[in-house]
Amino acid sequence: MKGGNKMPKVALYNVTGEQVGDIELNDSIFGVEVNQHVLYEVVKNQLANKRQGTQSVKTRAEVRGGGRKPWRQKGTGRARQGSTRAPQWVGGGVVFAPKPRDYSYKVPKKVRRLAMKSALSSKVANNEIIVLDELVLNAPKTKEMTSILKNINSAKKVLIVTADKDENVVKSANNIPGVETTLVSTLNVYDILKHDSFIITKDAVKKVEEVYA
Repeated sequence: MKGGNKMPKVALYNVTGEQVGDIELNDSIFGVEVNQHVLYEVVKNQLANKRQGTQSVKTRAEVRGGGRKPWRQKGTGRARQGSTRAPQWVGGGVVFAPKPRDYSYKVPKKVRRLAMKSALSSKVANNEIIVLDELVLNAPKTKEMTSILKNINSAKKVLIVTADKDENVVKSANNIPGVETTLVSTLNVYDILKHDSFIITKDAVKKVEEVYA
């Protein structure tokens, strides 16, 4: 989808699923040409940064035992051996054993911003964005959230984006499989792409446009 002078316009819904108007989205954020390579790079970076890097295996120097030479150097007819903890022995060490390490690395800010715009624009291009005029629950009720998602015809994998944290919304969505909530401030490319429905409130749209415009 290429950005142009025309602002992308999407329907604005209420929680009953009724269209209450339209909302124009900022073309420089929601209407850019989707850059697949940048999306790939940023998602790869996010997954790498999530890695714990705690895997560990012992080398021959760290395996217990093996200090004594198993047999004399010459005269037995067998190959010379210095330790029963060498890699070729059962119970021996590992040659290039993996060790705890940090897999995280940084991606330039410009690339991250372009990836975010590409991810948001892809949701508009694929008709996977649902904008709500507001999302207010009087109490944490999973049943009520399930009903709202049904009213707006959301997919099974849903990301709900709000401008500010609302405990009632978070707790109502927590128990529904495939449904996640996030704030504009913690929104990331990987979460946007892995969900089939991108539900965002009108206030959150304004905040996204303030941050990324």
